[in-house]
Amino acid sequence: MGREDAETILLEAGQAGDGDFPLLEAAIACAIHEDPSRDPQTARDLGQSAVDHLSHRLKRESAEEALAEAMAGDLRLGGDLFTHEDPENADILAVCERRRGLAVALGVLYLHAARKCGLTVQGVDFPGHFLLRIETEEGPLALDPFSEGRVVLPSELTRRALHAGLTPNVADRLDRLMAPVSDRAVLVRLQNTIFARASHARDYARAERAALRRALLDPVDHRPWLDVAAAREGQGALAGALVALARATELDGGVALAARAQRERVRLRLN
Repeated sequence: MGREDAETILLEAGQAGDGDFPLLEAAIACAIHEDPSRDPQTARDLGQSAVDHLSHRLKRESAEEALAEAMAGDLRLGGDLFTHEDPENADILAVCERRRGLAVALGVLYLHAARKCGLTVQGVDFPGHFLLRIETEEGPLALDPFSEGRVVLPSELTRRALHAGLTPNVADRLDRLMAPVSDRAVLVRLQNTIFARASHARDYARAERAALRRALLDPVDHRPWLDVAAAREGQGALAGALVALARATELDGGVALAARAQRERVRLRLN
């Protein structure tokens, strides 16, 4: 699979409905788009192994226990505590090889296995730290894929929310703290992380690729194109930045002041 093939897969995923979004395959396509020299089969094999282990454990364990034990126990998936900023932690192929990564990257594998086994598990766009929401007979529970899939108690959710800067009246609202998001939003969050880290490191080529992947995954959102433009500007590709800004303006109907202001600033630099 080459970079163009990966873009085709991401384009098709972007056009799919939320219920048909191919999470694992789209995540693999994102990784291949970043580095086409690798073999995606390792991730597919690990995904199938996760399904097999979870299916076996569900015969004798509760859903939350089975999911955590299959992923963290059997497959040894967990958070990278020592090299958290390593770019490989956000790359699904590298995560599958290392069995370590960011919570949202690990969450892709949790969600894939859960879906295949009929569990109701969704991502939670928790501030500062990605979580999972699993529906049980006792109600929804929050799981932390970074911490071996352990249950996060409501008091801990509130503490984390306060630490992230949420106001007390919001931090006490478990319905808001555990609001589920789509699989598309999970993968977009992963690409956002890559973009932010690459931009901070001034690796604008990598940042551009991450922003472009977001644009393909969510084709109605104009904001990724603003980031594509910023990354291209960082590389000195001002004409390309203007093309991206024009696309952003087209998508939002020309109402975004930020897009128009950024476009005029780049145009002045180009002239």
